[in-house]
Amino acid sequence: MLRPCTLRRWPGLQPYEPVWQAMRDFTDQRDEHTRDACWLVEHEPVFTLGQAGRAEHVLDAGDIPLVHCDRGGQVTYHGPGQVVIYPLLQLKRLKLGVKAMVHGLEQAVIDYLARLDIVAERRAGAPGVYVDGAKIAALGLRVRRGCSYHGLAFNHQMDLSPFQRIHPCGYAGLEVTQLSRFYPAVSRTAVEDGLLAELGRQFSLEFIRE
Repeated sequence: MLRPCTLRRWPGLQPYEPVWQAMRDFTDQRDEHTRDACWLVEHEPVFTLGQAGRAEHVLDAGDIPLVHCDRGGQVTYHGPGQVVIYPLLQLKRLKLGVKAMVHGLEQAVIDYLARLDIVAERRAGAPGVYVDGAKIAALGLRVRRGCSYHGLAFNHQMDLSPFQRIHPCGYAGLEVTQLSRFYPAVSRTAVEDGLLAELGRQFSLEFIRE
């Protein structure tokens, strides 16, 4: 049985902190009857450092803001041309543990890329999705009151140079890549729709547009 999930597309480029606060507010205010939600966002340039993040992994933030946030993981970059998906899910209702949710997010990306004839894989001890050893999608979650927020960042068509200012996800020298390297003409809408289709399959969700 598919469970309804409200789909919200935030317009334009969004600063990181107001969206983060909105995720926390949604999580704090929801109850067992609240419909799950999935937010699609494109962020203004920002580095985010997770709860256990170490400052030495930020080499030179320069003019890009650095935000300490409450997700898991180390440091990553968000910016124009990246597809960010925040699944705001009640895990118990979906009979999901945190590991299963991480696995499902990764699998959704792997399956989407497979539809494009791109072979992608996981890496032990380093959550995310990799193509030819380079990271194309990063994951970071927070679970509070049994509900998830934060989520998935997929590199579509962006300036990757800010990743050189950090140790991505805490790994020195980790290469990053993006979909446009393989498919330069694919649209953002097509990427969003493709990823959502796979997320719906992984978590048995039916997306209802807001």
